[in-house]
Amino acid sequence: MEELSFSAYLLQKKINEETFSASEKAIFLDWKTLFDQVHPDSFTLQKKFHINNIRRKFPLSKIEN
Repeated sequence: MEELSFSAYLLQKKINEETFSASEKAIFLDWKTLFDQVHPDSFTLQKKFHINNIRRKFPLSKIEN
């Protein structure tokens, strides 16, 4: 089973990693550190109510296929 990277996780959650890391560097680094220490499901449960706020602030543009 392949391990999910933080970048791939943000992509799954439709969060723009570049703008998130540039605008909220402290939160981004906090989240990345925690994500690297716990299972992705555990991370989601811990940040459940914050993920939507970040997604609204830093939405991922539609990706062309």
